Amino acid sequence: MYHRFGEDRFPSTSVTIEQFEQHLEHIEQAGYKVWPLERIAAYLLAEQELPDKIVGMSIDDAYASIYEKAWPRLRERDLPFTVFVATDEVDRGGRPYMTWEQMREMAAAGVHFANHSSTHDKLHERKEGESKNAWQARVRADIANAEQRLREELGDAAIPSQPRLFAYPYGEYDSALEALVEEMGYVGFGQHSGAIGAYSSLTALPRFPMAVAYAELAEFRQKAATFALPLTAIEPRDPVIGANNPPRFEARLGEVNADPRRLACFASRQGALEIEWIDRERRHFAVQAPQAYRPGRARYNCTLPSNEAGRFYWYSQPWIVPGGSH
Repeated sequence: MYHRFGEDRFPSTSVTIEQFEQHLEHIEQAGYKVWPLERIAAYLLAEQELPDKIVGMSIDDAYASIYEKAWPRLRERDLPFTVFVATDEVDRGGRPYMTWEQMREMAAAGVHFANHSSTHDKLHERKEGESKNAWQARVRADIANAEQRLREELGDAAIPSQPRLFAYPYGEYDSALEALVEEMGYVGFGQHSGAIGAYSSLTALPRFPMAVAYAELAEFRQKAATFALPLTAIEPRDPVIGANNPPRFEARLGEVNADPRRLACFASRQGALEIEWIDRERRHFAVQAPQAYRPGRARYNCTLPSNEAGRFYWYSQPWIVPGGSH
């Protein structure tokens, strides 16, 4: 997933044009097929196994560089992609966002747009003194308003509806927000890294974020070739950390074409973690970072080299310590 293109002032959310062109060339040369996100989501909903070498492309936040720099290159190659739009910023108008007119031009050419909320707030957070019912009503209205504005401006044909797609602002969610998104009929996408597979949560599908420091061709090649690491019995699933800081993460590893003993897990800003095998025969393991996290976002990433040369299994568990900035 991308945000900005060729915007050097924002290295944490932008890729260079050279990097982006290398990504597109690799997709073509390596024989990948790019599917629309809704087709990938429909396969998962139908419990169909995704074929190998399928990738999806998404772009968050509707920045102007999508229209100016990314779309011409994607259109030239006839590659489908989805733009997740936070509608309030577009309604306010002006840089750095695309205009509705520009998006209508893209929609007329077959580009799809999807819901990224109206406000781009951290929707899982409750306001001071806000009850659960009031929070649910506010978030439902936020998401519903964005859906309405997208359809009013771009037309129903440009907005996937079977299934509907939603990307969490900042990639942040908790179990209550997941349940609400599911209740509203959406498939949810986060910003935690990893491939999508049969065990992936339909309310929190992973995407590999692309930014200058993590978008060099060698790294892109590796990420494009990953398999989803099949984990079950995951505890805890909710990313929000309370008293359990640093969080202890437990899971069971499913069937893989790999040696389970080569499983490795890493914590954001803390490096490799010691794996505790609770039950090696059942592939039940646990990991825990040695130090507590400060407010903000963090992740545990677990990877496993496949027996297929040059390919890895990958799973990312996001964490949120309340009180962090955007």
